[in-house]
Amino acid sequence: MDAHYRTIYADPAFQAVQRRRSRFSWLLASIMLVTYFGFILVIAFEPALLAIPLGPDTVITWGIPIGVGIIVLGFVLTGLYVRRANGEFDSTIEAIVSRVTAAD
Repeated sequence: MDAHYRTIYADPAFQAVQRRRSRFSWLLASIMLVTYFGFILVIAFEPALLAIPLGPDTVITWGIPIGVGIIVLGFVLTGLYVRRANGEFDSTIEAIVSRVTAAD
């Protein structure tokens, strides 16, 4: 079985899928990190921006919907990754594995 794994890992199509998947995950992680740390930096250096009320008759400030939005963004990015991983990446890897194992 070890020979199958080596053959699959050495396959150029498999390596291309791995590179695409890695780039996609780093892109999504970067989006999340920049958003989160941007929010934290605003809290640290300009907290008055997030303390502005949403309207004249409300005590809810802009910080609350922005914070909730960041949490929702995390779920959305996770959903995007799962959708692409279960669709494109898994089907391509399945095809590569079946092609490699059929050749033996």
